[in-house]
Amino acid sequence: MKPLLRVVLVVNALIFVVFGVLFLLTPWAGLYDALQIGAMRIAPAFAGQLLGIALIGFSWISLHAAIDGALTAAAAKASGHVQWLSGIVVLVWLLGLRTPEVGGFGQVSAALIGIVLLVLGLGSVRLASAVRRRERAAAVGAASAERAEKKAAQTRDATRPPVVTVPTPPDTAVRPTARAPDVTGIDPITGRAVDPAGRPVDGVAPAPASRVRSEAGMVDPVTGRTLDPQTGREIDPVTGKRIDPVISGDIDPATGRRVDPLTGRVVPDPASGAPR
Repeated sequence: MKPLLRVVLVVNALIFVVFGVLFLLTPWAGLYDALQIGAMRIAPAFAGQLLGIALIGFSWISLHAAIDGALTAAAAKASGHVQWLSGIVVLVWLLGLRTPEVGGFGQVSAALIGIVLLVLGLGSVRLASAVRRRERAAAVGAASAERAEKKAAQTRDATRPPVVTVPTPPDTAVRPTARAPDVTGIDPITGRAVDPAGRPVDGVAPAPASRVRSEAGMVDPVTGRTLDPQTGREIDPVTGKRIDPVISGDIDPATGRRVDPLTGRVVPDPASGAPR
């Protein structure tokens, strides 16, 4: 419907410019006499020219409104009211009152002009009103859709579960201890810091890996038995005497103990009393 209203505005612009040029030529009496409308010539002439300038201005507004959609409905409604009111005035004065008196062609022309102005004016007003109603309905629909979208967004935000932020666990990994300025490594056996020469930094010499000294003597780290610090031989934990190695006699192959050469029996263990 709006494209049709644009066409009507272009037609209105042409009508306004034709009448505007005609009134601008008011001083040209011969033109009015040739059109048999000499009685309608405005006096003084400058008043007719002012009316022609105003009509040309209406023509420019109508043509601009046909291009600019924001002005289409308003300009069409205003020009339509001007047209149908002008058509009524023309019909009343020239056909009803017959004032001023014009010839036969002038009366026919006036009647046609009045009817065309009346029809075009009323049509422009009706079309402009319809377009205006549609624009308002579209604006209301867009506003309603925007409000509905905002309400839906608020509803989604209200029903959305809260975001739980999981704190990052602290770094609990065991960090290596910082080395002293003169420390180059860690002894893998004793776990102590050593200097570039391999000596402990704390000044305590590590115990020998082969033997550990106890209150009663040396302790063999392999068997866990006490050794004589002077001879290095095993000490009996019950009697506290040094156990000398067997250098004579037979050895029972089953038990690995010494056999008495006279009786042929296993010599009993002095600690437990079991046959040895």
